[in-house]
Amino acid sequence: MKVVEIATSPRDGIDLNSLQNALDTLDVTACIFMSNFQNPLGALMPDEKKRELVAMLAKTNTPVIEDDVYAELYFGKAKPLSAKSFDRSGLVLHCGSFSKSLAPGSRIGWVIPGRFKSEIERLKFITTISTSSLPQAALAEYLKYGGYDRHLRGFRQRLSEALAAMTQAVTTHFPAGCRLTQPQGGYLLWVEMPKSIDALRLHRLALAEGISIAPGPLFSVKRKYKNFVRLNYGHFDKSTVNALRTLGRLS
Repeated sequence: MKVVEIATSPRDGIDLNSLQNALDTLDVTACIFMSNFQNPLGALMPDEKKRELVAMLAKTNTPVIEDDVYAELYFGKAKPLSAKSFDRSGLVLHCGSFSKSLAPGSRIGWVIPGRFKSEIERLKFITTISTSSLPQAALAEYLKYGGYDRHLRGFRQRLSEALAAMTQAVTTHFPAGCRLTQPQGGYLLWVEMPKSIDALRLHRLALAEGISIAPGPLFSVKRKYKNFVRLNYGHFDKSTVNALRTLGRLS
Protein backbone atom coordinates (compact mmCIF):
# COMPACT_ATOMS: atom_id res chain seq x y z
CA MET A 1 0.00 0.00 0.00
CA LYS A 2 1.35 3.41 -0.99
CA VAL A 3 0.25 6.56 0.80
CA VAL A 4 -0.29 9.82 -1.07
CA GLU A 5 0.09 12.95 1.05
CA ILE A 6 -2.54 15.63 0.32
CA ALA A 7 -1.89 19.26 1.31
CA THR A 8 -4.18 20.38 4.12
CA SER A 9 -4.95 23.79 5.61
CA PRO A 10 -5.19 24.20 9.40
CA ARG A 11 -8.16 26.51 8.79
CA ASP A 12 -10.44 24.62 6.41
CA GLY A 13 -8.95 21.20 5.80
CA ILE A 14 -8.04 19.37 2.60
CA ASP A 15 -6.73 21.37 -0.33
CA LEU A 16 -9.09 20.27 -3.10
CA ASN A 17 -6.68 21.33 -5.86
CA SER A 18 -4.01 19.06 -4.37
CA LEU A 19 -6.53 16.24 -4.20
CA GLN A 20 -7.67 16.79 -7.78
CA ASN A 21 -4.07 16.69 -8.97
CA ALA A 22 -3.59 13.34 -7.22
CA LEU A 23 -6.77 11.96 -8.79
CA ASP A 24 -5.67 13.16 -12.24
CA THR A 25 -2.12 11.81 -12.10
CA LEU A 26 -2.28 8.72 -9.88
CA ASP A 27 -4.30 5.54 -9.62
CA VAL A 28 -6.01 6.40 -6.33
CA THR A 29 -7.77 3.35 -4.89
CA ALA A 30 -9.38 5.06 -1.88
CA CYS A 31 -9.12 8.14 0.33
CA ILE A 32 -9.22 8.52 4.09
CA PHE A 33 -10.00 11.96 5.50
CA MET A 34 -11.09 13.69 8.69
CA SER A 35 -13.46 16.46 7.66
CA ASN A 36 -14.17 17.60 11.24
CA PHE A 37 -11.34 18.65 13.60
CA GLN A 38 -8.67 16.79 11.69
CA ASN A 39 -5.73 15.16 13.46
CA PRO A 40 -3.22 16.80 13.93
CA LEU A 41 -4.33 20.24 12.67
CA GLY A 42 -7.79 20.42 14.23
CA ALA A 43 -9.08 21.77 10.89
CA LEU A 44 -12.82 21.98 10.20
CA MET A 45 -13.93 21.78 6.57
CA PRO A 46 -16.79 24.15 5.67
CA ASP A 47 -19.97 22.38 4.58
CA GLU A 48 -19.72 23.61 0.99
CA LYS A 49 -16.19 22.27 0.76
CA LYS A 50 -17.38 18.88 2.03
CA ARG A 51 -20.05 18.88 -0.65
CA GLU A 52 -17.43 19.67 -3.30
CA LEU A 53 -15.12 16.96 -1.96
CA VAL A 54 -17.81 14.28 -2.18
CA ALA A 55 -18.82 15.38 -5.69
CA MET A 56 -15.18 15.33 -6.83
CA LEU A 57 -14.66 11.78 -5.63
CA ALA A 58 -17.99 10.62 -7.06
CA LYS A 59 -16.83 11.67 -10.53
CA THR A 60 -13.93 9.22 -10.34
CA ASN A 61 -15.88 6.60 -8.37
CA THR A 62 -13.31 6.81 -5.56
CA PRO A 63 -14.38 5.50 -2.12
CA VAL A 64 -13.61 7.69 0.89
CA ILE A 65 -13.32 6.56 4.49
CA GLU A 66 -14.47 9.45 6.67
CA ASP A 67 -12.93 9.31 10.15
CA ASP A 68 -15.36 11.45 12.16
CA VAL A 69 -14.44 10.52 15.73
CA TYR A 70 -14.18 14.13 16.98
CA ALA A 71 -17.47 15.39 15.50
CA GLU A 72 -19.27 15.56 18.88
CA LEU A 73 -16.57 17.81 20.36
CA TYR A 74 -17.51 21.09 18.66
CA PHE A 75 -17.29 24.47 20.38
CA GLY A 76 -19.91 26.23 18.24
CA LYS A 77 -23.69 26.12 18.52
CA ALA A 78 -24.30 23.16 16.23
CA LYS A 79 -22.62 19.88 15.38
CA PRO A 80 -20.82 20.16 12.02
CA LEU A 81 -22.16 18.12 9.14
CA SER A 82 -20.23 15.11 7.93
CA ALA A 83 -19.07 14.54 4.37
CA LYS A 84 -21.46 11.56 4.45
CA SER A 85 -24.32 14.06 4.62
CA PHE A 86 -23.63 14.94 0.98
CA ASP A 87 -23.07 11.37 -0.26
CA ARG A 88 -25.61 10.29 -2.89
CA SER A 89 -23.66 7.40 -4.42
CA GLY A 90 -22.74 5.32 -1.35
CA LEU A 91 -19.02 5.96 -1.75
CA VAL A 92 -18.46 7.46 1.74
CA LEU A 93 -17.80 5.05 4.60
CA HIS A 94 -18.56 7.17 7.65
CA CYS A 95 -16.84 6.03 10.88
CA GLY A 96 -17.65 7.30 14.36
CA SER A 97 -16.77 6.27 17.90
CA PHE A 98 -17.47 6.87 21.58
CA SER A 99 -13.75 6.44 22.37
CA LYS A 100 -12.86 10.13 21.88
CA SER A 101 -16.00 11.68 23.34
CA LEU A 102 -16.93 9.40 26.24
CA ALA A 103 -14.61 6.57 27.32
CA PRO A 104 -11.31 5.67 25.60
CA GLY A 105 -11.54 2.13 26.94
CA SER A 106 -14.99 1.44 25.50
CA ARG A 107 -13.72 0.80 21.95
CA ILE A 108 -17.29 1.03 20.68
CA GLY A 109 -17.96 2.76 17.40
CA TRP A 110 -19.96 2.46 14.23
CA VAL A 111 -19.70 2.67 10.48
CA ILE A 112 -22.21 3.74 7.83
CA PRO A 113 -20.62 1.89 4.93
CA GLY A 114 -22.83 2.82 1.99
CA ARG A 115 -22.43 0.41 -0.93
CA PHE A 116 -19.70 -1.49 0.95
CA LYS A 117 -21.98 -2.90 3.67
CA SER A 118 -21.54 -6.58 2.76
CA GLU A 119 -17.76 -6.31 2.56
CA ILE A 120 -17.56 -4.43 5.87
CA GLU A 121 -19.71 -7.08 7.58
CA ARG A 122 -17.47 -9.83 6.20
CA LEU A 123 -14.28 -8.09 7.37
CA LYS A 124 -15.78 -7.41 10.79
CA PHE A 125 -16.69 -11.08 11.16
CA ILE A 126 -13.29 -12.45 10.17
CA THR A 127 -11.34 -10.00 12.36
CA THR A 128 -13.33 -9.79 15.63
CA ILE A 129 -16.48 -11.92 15.01
CA SER A 130 -18.53 -9.51 17.16
CA THR A 131 -18.31 -6.70 19.70
CA SER A 132 -18.95 -7.50 23.36
CA SER A 133 -22.69 -7.20 24.08
CA LEU A 134 -22.55 -6.01 27.69
CA PRO A 135 -20.68 -2.70 27.09
CA GLN A 136 -23.00 -1.98 24.14
CA ALA A 137 -26.09 -2.62 26.28
CA ALA A 138 -24.78 -0.38 29.06
CA LEU A 139 -24.01 2.38 26.57
CA ALA A 140 -27.47 2.04 25.04
CA GLU A 141 -29.05 2.66 28.46
CA TYR A 142 -26.80 5.68 28.98
CA LEU A 143 -27.89 7.12 25.64
CA LYS A 144 -31.57 6.33 26.24
CA TYR A 145 -31.84 8.45 29.37
CA GLY A 146 -29.87 11.49 28.21
CA GLY A 147 -26.63 10.90 30.11
CA TYR A 148 -24.50 11.23 27.00
CA ASP A 149 -25.97 14.59 26.02
CA ARG A 150 -25.38 16.00 29.51
CA HIS A 151 -21.83 14.68 29.49
CA LEU A 152 -21.10 16.23 26.09
CA ARG A 153 -22.34 19.68 27.09
CA GLY A 154 -19.96 19.75 30.05
CA PHE A 155 -17.10 18.13 28.17
CA ARG A 156 -17.27 20.64 25.31
CA GLN A 157 -17.18 23.52 27.77
CA ARG A 158 -14.16 22.06 29.58
CA LEU A 159 -12.34 21.48 26.32
CA SER A 160 -12.99 25.03 25.15
CA GLU A 161 -11.61 26.38 28.45
CA ALA A 162 -8.63 24.00 28.23
CA LEU A 163 -7.82 25.25 24.72
CA ALA A 164 -7.80 28.84 25.97
CA ALA A 165 -5.56 27.91 28.90
CA MET A 166 -3.12 25.95 26.73
CA THR A 167 -2.97 28.73 24.16
CA GLN A 168 -2.09 31.17 26.93
CA ALA A 169 0.54 28.85 28.42
CA VAL A 170 2.19 28.16 25.06
CA THR A 171 2.23 31.88 24.25
CA THR A 172 3.84 32.57 27.63
CA HIS A 173 6.43 29.79 27.84
CA PHE A 174 7.34 28.80 24.27
CA PRO A 175 9.97 30.63 22.20
CA ALA A 176 9.03 33.86 20.47
CA GLY A 177 7.78 33.40 16.94
CA CYS A 178 5.62 30.33 17.53
CA ARG A 179 2.34 30.14 15.65
CA LEU A 180 -0.70 28.22 16.87
CA THR A 181 -3.86 26.92 15.25
CA GLN A 182 -7.29 27.99 16.50
CA PRO A 183 -9.34 24.79 16.47
CA GLN A 184 -13.12 25.01 16.70
CA GLY A 185 -13.43 21.62 18.34
CA GLY A 186 -11.61 18.44 19.28
CA TYR A 187 -8.61 18.55 21.61
CA LEU A 188 -5.54 18.89 19.41
CA LEU A 189 -3.38 21.99 19.02
CA TRP A 190 -0.84 22.28 16.18
CA VAL A 191 2.16 24.51 16.91
CA GLU A 192 4.70 25.85 14.42
CA MET A 193 7.95 26.60 16.22
CA PRO A 194 10.97 28.57 14.94
CA LYS A 195 12.81 26.77 12.13
CA SER A 196 15.86 26.33 14.35
CA ILE A 197 13.96 23.89 16.57
CA ASP A 198 14.08 20.17 15.76
CA ALA A 199 10.76 18.63 16.85
CA LEU A 200 12.21 15.10 16.94
CA ARG A 201 15.00 16.23 19.25
CA LEU A 202 12.49 18.09 21.42
CA HIS A 203 10.38 14.93 21.54
CA ARG A 204 13.33 12.90 22.87
CA LEU A 205 14.22 15.52 25.46
CA ALA A 206 10.58 15.76 26.55
CA LEU A 207 10.28 11.99 27.01
CA ALA A 208 13.27 12.09 29.34
CA GLU A 209 11.24 14.54 31.46
CA GLY A 210 8.13 12.35 31.36
CA ILE A 211 6.36 14.59 28.84
CA SER A 212 4.71 13.25 25.70
CA ILE A 213 4.32 15.35 22.55
CA ALA A 214 3.84 14.36 18.92
CA PRO A 215 6.57 15.71 16.59
CA GLY A 216 5.50 17.01 13.18
CA PRO A 217 7.39 14.45 11.00
CA LEU A 218 5.18 11.74 12.52
CA PHE A 219 2.32 13.07 10.37
CA SER A 220 4.12 13.18 7.05
CA VAL A 221 5.24 10.36 4.77
CA LYS A 222 7.83 12.81 3.44
CA ARG A 223 9.05 13.63 6.98
CA LYS A 224 8.06 17.27 6.67
CA TYR A 225 7.03 19.66 9.50
CA LYS A 226 10.37 19.30 11.28
CA ASN A 227 9.71 22.32 13.50
CA PHE A 228 6.06 21.49 14.32
CA VAL A 229 4.52 19.70 17.29
CA ARG A 230 1.04 18.49 18.16
CA LEU A 231 -0.19 19.09 21.70
CA ASN A 232 -3.21 17.55 23.41
CA TYR A 233 -5.34 19.71 25.72
CA GLY A 234 -7.86 16.97 26.51
CA HIS A 235 -6.66 16.72 30.12
CA PHE A 236 -5.48 20.19 31.16
CA ASP A 237 -4.47 20.95 34.74
CA LYS A 238 -1.60 22.49 36.72
CA SER A 239 0.75 19.69 35.71
CA THR A 240 0.09 20.55 32.05
CA VAL A 241 1.22 24.12 32.64
CA ASN A 242 4.39 22.84 34.29
CA ALA A 243 4.99 20.50 31.33
CA LEU A 244 4.57 23.36 28.86
CA ARG A 245 6.98 25.48 30.87
CA THR A 246 9.52 22.63 30.69
CA LEU A 247 8.98 22.26 26.95
CA GLY A 248 9.64 25.94 26.49
CA ARG A 249 12.91 25.59 28.42
CA LEU A 250 13.98 22.58 26.35
CA SER A 251 13.19 24.24 23.01
